[in-house]
Amino acid sequence: MTAAGAGLVGRDDEKARLGALLGHARNGSGGALLVLGDPGIGKTALLDDAAAAAVTAGSQVVRLDGYESESTLPFAAVHRLVSSLREHLGHLPPRQRQAIEVATGQGEGPPPDRFLVGLGLLGLLGRAGDASPVVGVVDDAHWLDTDSVDALAFVGRRLAQERVALVVAARHETVAERMGGIERLPLDGLDTRASLHLLGRALDTQVDPSAAAAVARATGGNPLALIDLAADLTGPQLGELAVGDGNVPVGSHLQRHYAQRLAQHDAVVRTWVLLAAADTSGNLQLITAAAKELGLGADGVDRVEIPGLVTLSPVVRFRHSLARAACYDAASGVDRRRAHRALAAAADHLGDVELEAWHASRAAAGPDPAVAARLAHAAELAARRGASASRARILARAADLTPPGPERDARRISAAEAALTVGAVHVARRLVESVPAETADPVTRGRGTVVRYQLTLFLADGENLRGTVATLVAAADDFHGREPDLERRTLMQAFEAAVTVARSMTGTTLGALGRRLDAAADAGGRDATVLRGLAAVVLLPYADAVAPARAAFDALCDRPDGELMHLGTAVAALGAFLWEDTTRARALDRAYAAARDAGALRVIDTLAWVASAAELLGGSVDRAVGFTEKVLAVRRAMGYDSENVVNAPVMAWQGAPRALVGAVTDGAAATGFGGVEDLGAWALGVRDLADGAYQDAFDRLAPLVDDPFLQLTPLQYPDYVEAAARSGHLDAARRVTALLQERAAANGAPWCRGVTERCLALLAPDDAAGAHFEAAIEALSRTVAATDLARTHLLHGEWLRRTRRRRDAADELRLAVRLLQGCGAGIFVPRGQAELAATGAGAAGAAGPVGAEAPIAPLTPQERTVARLAAAGSTNAEIAAQLFLSPSTVDYHLRKVFQRLGISSRRQLAEHLEPREP
Repeated sequence: MTAAGAGLVGRDDEKARLGALLGHARNGSGGALLVLGDPGIGKTALLDDAAAAAVTAGSQVVRLDGYESESTLPFAAVHRLVSSLREHLGHLPPRQRQAIEVATGQGEGPPPDRFLVGLGLLGLLGRAGDASPVVGVVDDAHWLDTDSVDALAFVGRRLAQERVALVVAARHETVAERMGGIERLPLDGLDTRASLHLLGRALDTQVDPSAAAAVARATGGNPLALIDLAADLTGPQLGELAVGDGNVPVGSHLQRHYAQRLAQHDAVVRTWVLLAAADTSGNLQLITAAAKELGLGADGVDRVEIPGLVTLSPVVRFRHSLARAACYDAASGVDRRRAHRALAAAADHLGDVELEAWHASRAAAGPDPAVAARLAHAAELAARRGASASRARILARAADLTPPGPERDARRISAAEAALTVGAVHVARRLVESVPAETADPVTRGRGTVVRYQLTLFLADGENLRGTVATLVAAADDFHGREPDLERRTLMQAFEAAVTVARSMTGTTLGALGRRLDAAADAGGRDATVLRGLAAVVLLPYADAVAPARAAFDALCDRPDGELMHLGTAVAALGAFLWEDTTRARALDRAYAAARDAGALRVIDTLAWVASAAELLGGSVDRAVGFTEKVLAVRRAMGYDSENVVNAPVMAWQGAPRALVGAVTDGAAATGFGGVEDLGAWALGVRDLADGAYQDAFDRLAPLVDDPFLQLTPLQYPDYVEAAARSGHLDAARRVTALLQERAAANGAPWCRGVTERCLALLAPDDAAGAHFEAAIEALSRTVAATDLARTHLLHGEWLRRTRRRRDAADELRLAVRLLQGCGAGIFVPRGQAELAATGAGAAGAAGPVGAEAPIAPLTPQERTVARLAAAGSTNAEIAAQLFLSPSTVDYHLRKVFQRLGISSRRQLAEHLEPREP
């Protein structure tokens, strides 16, 4: 805190941290800092000092203050920030520019995801920083609208190689939670020495040192309290503090102090100040219009400036938020509501629908259907701008002002849905629990059930997750005959939930789900074909299910990309059932690209998990790892702890310790994610195969095969057959191979035929095995199942060596090792090299590193992903959009990649890497 004519006192360490942040930004290494502290602790003074230092150093400062009246106005703070950077809007990619314009009400288009708005802000700041370093200073962030907080948090987490520093000050922990991932600077009270120094500057008279020390101690070193409160303490009060050991309740004392200053003025001034305190935006035009509504003359504004309390410059500013609160709280409830009514009327005259609704809601003393309707309209305006957080808050207030009944319940559920969209799970839970299921109408009850399911999934609530299929079917029953579209969508969610929980499902059966899907398909509608196909997967013998499943798969793949991105689980499941590897991969890539372009990070997160599993089961390990890296990037962008992102099957394929993979798998089982549990067990079985522990592999895979689950288990048949054939369980191997033959005959898919031929080769006599291996390789060469192809070459090479065709075996094994390395299946390479050594042709040097793994081993996951995208031909701007980075950060990563690989061009990069990135 500063006193008149003095510099900042007692904040040397804090100034050093801010100075380092600003210095790094000037040198092209951007970053962010979140300053947290109690009211009056000196946050604003510290930001003012940093801003002054930035200007002195030649940086441009962009200032943004939070106002309570804007806290429910969607993207209000982003709008003000963009206004100061508007000259750079034209340089943004079209989707980002459109997102910014729609969010700020300056353009038309689909509602943007708040993270896409954040990416646009990152681009604007980065572009501005190209001209000269930019320092963004955000004060009172606890009053910013939540959508803007999320966008700024995104920017703060992604600043890297930009000449941009972002300093945010707030006092509420809720802001800190939403800004997870940003470095924090807690601001505590001044120490005794600094407190005495500041107190000495602030007081006009001499104070006994012991009394001064007591004031410093009692106020906890709060600078605002030291300056404002101590000056008003009487001699006896100082004496009491000198011998006491209690703390002064700073907030209440300061508010009383400011209220006493205000009470010294007449009613006209007090009303003007109340209007300013009630509005909080400082909009003098609005406050003047509201005063006119109350019959106040223009002379009031000339007397409203109270030294040390309120100033006009040219907006209305209070000395501190506590001063504003004191002036507001000093008025009666009647007067406060009267002020808000006047402000609502003024906002209406100015054409500000959202502000009018907000003030009208504060003027209401109880339920008011008309005001609630206006708030609901404002919420829909927020939805059009992609401001789900603001929509949730406005709808919640609208519900509070709605008389008890179906309309209030529906608004609370709508608010819960919006809150869940932005990850406000606790708000969503409170809202949905406020609607009693036993009295709600069926549609509202069903919507509430779907929200509860999503909360369960989000929170990994194992006890409830296992019962989600039954829960969603019950919700579909509520929608039946009332909302057919909701019924169909909910049943598709129920199928996805069944895939998620797998064998841990409780409360219903797969058969019951299948019959419910089939019944919904009978009712017709756009989703009837998809529902019929999903029902067939559950209910029908495989050969009979292929045709309806294929029709459903084709119908999904024909959906527009914007719809497809929400259907990833169904696409993956039907593609796996049909063994349609190529079409499935293309559809998931389309879905991922659509979600990426929309900035829908939560959808991207789900799609990346789904695609990772799909690639492990029928693609390449390398692509599976790439999708897992995308999950890490997305989680970091959303502010989650990416260190907690663990993918058990990918870990097993990458050679992680079995105990660690087992622990992760057990954790998934405990939380109800049965699908992850099954994949983890399968991947450990594959790991046993890679190590030549065939009996262990058989023992691990047998429980999965003996209790098959939908489309997943048949994809594991080839591994089971290899384990069974190599461990002497030939009857089991023949039985499952026959099942694969039936599927291959029914679906006609090259992938299925290829692995079936491989299984036949493992069981065939030597005079027939070769033909089966050749048929397997021919079929798999027409797929994207790169790992299966590489493993087939390995098995073929092993067979060739055992039949004493050593030269052919050596050639085949060299190819197998190269392919295994190229697709990321490194756990099988030692087995291949050992076989190659047994041919007498040598091992390690024979194959050499091919593909991405060996040459880029020193790179970080993000560098690896950037390198692959660049090798695939993507520009820096395209890579930045895919990974939610700025082009400057992409350029930085590429320069590091070039340096580490000893290359100087993208052409050379392409020679080092095989571009497999979607």
